[in-house]
Amino acid sequence: MPIDPAGVSASLSISLNGQAYTTQARTVGALVEEMTGSSVNAQGLAADGKRLGIAVAVDSAVVPRGQWHTHALLNGAKVEVVTAKQGG
Repeated sequence: MPIDPAGVSASLSISLNGQAYTTQARTVGALVEEMTGSSVNAQGLAADGKRLGIAVAVDSAVVPRGQWHTHALLNGAKVEVVTAKQGG
């Protein structure tokens, strides 16, 4: 992974819900935090313990919430983030 002169890792280019997306996130958990603006704990819950109503798949494989902070994102990954909506 390229490092810029300041020592910061370069951005990743991924596909997010079918659209090109650039991120500094290196894990699914960091990406979810970036997208929601909320801290996510090791169990994939919001910092207050509530469920976020989000499911994530990377390269067609669902990533369990408990693995979000350990599941690495790679350049070119295809990420799908689905949110639950109430009602029909």
